Amino acid sequence: MLDDRELVHETARRARAAAQELRILTRDQKDAALLAMADSLEANITEIVAENQSDIARARESGTSDALIDRLTLTPERITGIAQALRDVAALPDPVGEVIRGYTLPNGLQVRQIRVPIGVVGMIYEARPNVTVDAAGLCLKSGNAALLRGSSSAMSSNRALTAAMRSALSTLGLNPDCVQLVPGDSHESVKHLMTARGLVDVL
Repeated sequence: MLDDRELVHETARRARAAAQELRILTRDQKDAALLAMADSLEANITEIVAENQSDIARARESGTSDALIDRLTLTPERITGIAQALRDVAALPDPVGEVIRGYTLPNGLQVRQIRVPIGVVGMIYEARPNVTVDAAGLCLKSGNAALLRGSSSAMSSNRALTAAMRSALSTLGLNPDCVQLVPGDSHESVKHLMTARGLVDVL
């Protein structure tokens, strides 16, 4: 049985393999994935809201303030808004391959600075579960795998959201490991993510 460090690093290795596949996708393929993820979120609203309610119940039991509970709450309307945000990202120009600047040397050699995917992007964030979807969508659009570590207070919500997105990716024949949650709910898992050198390209 893998310990916490091995679990995190194995997840990062799968993300790295997925990133290699993701970096060569066309804009049409990435945009189709984003649209499918949006559709899947809306198709799974009932399940997502149910998991979110369990997070809210735990938050109330622990004395969480109403303001923080509001940040945590997912309603059908909010999920529809989150799905629309993915569609908005799909409509954006593809950043991969964009020429930022360039010049031509006296000998005729052309020098260009071009946007390329980074690889595996790790993200650590707090209670808002919508960030799980926003981060996954932006990473996918830019050809990067997302390794996500949200707040433990939103764990059930984040799992449901991620499951819906991964299901959509699998349906399209894409590697679902380009969107993953970091396993574990302790601060140790965060430390293991921070020390996954050679596996996570930017955190």
